[in-house]
Amino acid sequence: MDRREFFRQAARYGLGLGTAWLLWRGAPLFAQAANAGAGSSAGGASSGTPARRPDLAAVKGAEPDKLFDAGIAALGGMAAFVSRGQSVVVKPNIGWDQPPETAANTNPLLVKRIVEHCYNAGARKVYVFDNSCDSWSLSYKSSMIERYAREAGATVVPANAQGYFQEQSFPGAVAVKKARVHELIVESDVFINVPVLKHHSGAGMTAAMKNLMGIVWDRQFFHRNDLDQCIADACLYRKPDLNVVDAYKVMKTGGPRGYASSQYELAKFQILGSDIVACDAAAARTLGFEPSRFRYIGLAASKGSGSQDLNRLDIRRITL
Repeated sequence: MDRREFFRQAARYGLGLGTAWLLWRGAPLFAQAANAGAGSSAGGASSGTPARRPDLAAVKGAEPDKLFDAGIAALGGMAAFVSRGQSVVVKPNIGWDQPPETAANTNPLLVKRIVEHCYNAGARKVYVFDNSCDSWSLSYKSSMIERYAREAGATVVPANAQGYFQEQSFPGAVAVKKARVHELIVESDVFINVPVLKHHSGAGMTAAMKNLMGIVWDRQFFHRNDLDQCIADACLYRKPDLNVVDAYKVMKTGGPRGYASSQYELAKFQILGSDIVACDAAAARTLGFEPSRFRYIGLAASKGSGSQDLNRLDIRRITL
């Protein structure tokens, strides 16, 4: 079915233009590629033999906590990433003094569930933080991430003072050769990156890689010195052990903060994996774009930070 026919059928069955557009755009990620890896699945059914751990899990059709339950199970469970006694830092997007329904920040229910899984895997301590753009205290509260993370037993830490950050080198970087990085990223045993997928006025899209701007003190350096290159460079200090891209509700326009006129879609998607570049490539496909549309994805791939070629990856596709 070509694009014109898809929208004609969508109108016939009563789908709004926005819903039809997202369904069309999301289709490439969930379509079964002819050369999909052995672990690929349209529904998560077992073939009777142990499947190797896929490169990515792409899950759709449920609430954020249930999406994560299914996705992390497909990757071998949280025990594949967190060992007993380890410290874990969970880094969501808490950039904005906005409530959850605006999808400006990571969904708080997802953050809570990740923290619970970490403790169930035996984590000694789980921390949550972000270097917010708006007032950190208001952003932590309005997003409800502070409340939900604490309910799960996490220690919620601010990032509003330079004293929380330590100067670090970024080996191989072009623009960000050194930066002050939050001490939790420097010192924690496990780093879990939990961005929200949305439109961004500067980068086009914000997902896993751009979420790393929140681990450094001087965010504005990125905007002043070739944003795409800086986003790619950010992957060179420490790549997350696990990325969980929240695409439950997607801000399609007006990002990153959102406005009253911003357009949204209730997509109920989630993308999980260790390869931060692959996660962003999959996020681009979820929005209906080729990864090459976003310059920073190619720049990061060229530095060896991950793969943007989804056709070469084993993607476990799960519909709940």
